[in-house]
Amino acid sequence: MALAVPAVVRGELVEGPLVEFGGRGETGFAVADPAAVVPRLGRRNLALSRELAALDLDEVLDYLAELGARLVDNEYLDEAVERSAGLADTPPGLVRSNHRLLPGLFAREATEEVVAAIGRDVLTGWPERRMADGRVGAVHAFGVRSAHVIAGNSPLIAAMTLVRTAVTRGEAVVKTPSNDPLTMVALVRTMIDMAPGHPLTRAVSVAYWKGGDEALERRLYHPAAFDKIVAWGGMASVKHVVRYLEPGLELVTFDPKRSATILGPEAFEPAALDDVARRLALDVGAFNQVGCVNARVVYAVCDTGAAEDLARRVYAELRELPPTVSTAAGRIDTELRACLRALRAGGFHTVVGGEADEGAVIVSHLDEPVGFAGSLAGRVANIVPVETAEDAARHLDAATQTVGVYPAALRHRLREVLPLVGVQRTVELGCAVSVHPALPQDGFEPARRLVRWVTDEHLPAGSDPLDIVFPPHREEDP
Repeated sequence: MALAVPAVVRGELVEGPLVEFGGRGETGFAVADPAAVVPRLGRRNLALSRELAALDLDEVLDYLAELGARLVDNEYLDEAVERSAGLADTPPGLVRSNHRLLPGLFAREATEEVVAAIGRDVLTGWPERRMADGRVGAVHAFGVRSAHVIAGNSPLIAAMTLVRTAVTRGEAVVKTPSNDPLTMVALVRTMIDMAPGHPLTRAVSVAYWKGGDEALERRLYHPAAFDKIVAWGGMASVKHVVRYLEPGLELVTFDPKRSATILGPEAFEPAALDDVARRLALDVGAFNQVGCVNARVVYAVCDTGAAEDLARRVYAELRELPPTVSTAAGRIDTELRACLRALRAGGFHTVVGGEADEGAVIVSHLDEPVGFAGSLAGRVANIVPVETAEDAARHLDAATQTVGVYPAALRHRLREVLPLVGVQRTVELGCAVSVHPALPQDGFEPARRLVRWVTDEHLPAGSDPLDIVFPPHREEDP
């Protein structure tokens, strides 16, 4: 029998009638009929918006903290782990490891940082400032109604969506992905058990439908229903929603990204080499390299011999990563497997490992990445020797999200250069996969994009509006 996944509409569980869909892996699933659910998702509720806007911000943060505490030993998340086999991009053990990170995102100290990223003053009041022309402007950040098309490569995306929606006191309709239709439903079911009827519980709705279903989506994606569409994941996800954009409906997109590493010559000093290999293996292999933050191409200031030595060390470290962090790939793209096999027959690359889909490190003998670098997955990395660290910049662009750098002095130098070609994040080697929800991502500040910035303006007492609209002409002194 197919896995049954309910929908949630404003705090109400919708368990049928069911319609079956095929998953990306071996397993299909059945969901509450989108044709019945989606029309309900496109209706605004002004009364709910007013309830949300009236909530005290500290009450919101207390709600999130309690929710986070309930995610420890959570029956719905446990069920999501058990049912993830055949659906998720990673095995159940790694799904569970991701779930263990969820409570921390809801802790008070974490949500306070998200608040600070927007500004507590604009979330709770109307701070004023006097402008040069004499007017006084007051600014407030209002929550909005957003449709979220989330990716399924990390359960953390579902949690970040909930936190940002609650902190801004907005409303979210979440389209779940086929490789993880379970996590968001598990989180919202926990909210229903914890606080049924609470405005924050009713502010999140969840459903699955096949992306690109124009008959359904045209009834949903329009300014009368939503202020913003937030799209994560692959190019297809973004293309599905772009066609519906019109004035009044804004797109916030976490575009498909890739990440890289740059190693200075200091990485090859004997005292540093083992630590560098361990850190690099973590950036490549954590959660089986399914994230856009994972390293794939490594630009190293070294010769081919040193690159091959590093490749052997990184391969060994990949195989030693704990199973809660990384495992051999359960599924690997057949074309990637064929590419690895072809490289072994040529003379321009060295391939370390990869015979059993356990991961591999490719060393380029020239200063160019492999032609299929964008398809590297399943703990497969490519080391490219370069003459200088700056040479790597010609391979990077606005599609490059994260660059792990070693040593620190090189990172401080490159953070002034890499953004000029489009790179959005530089980070200490070994820390690439740790993303903080209160910091900018993909070159923008997500939490600040999920509000409507409203101004209220007035003139000081006794001012003449004519002097503001048409300032008097002032002759220059002779």
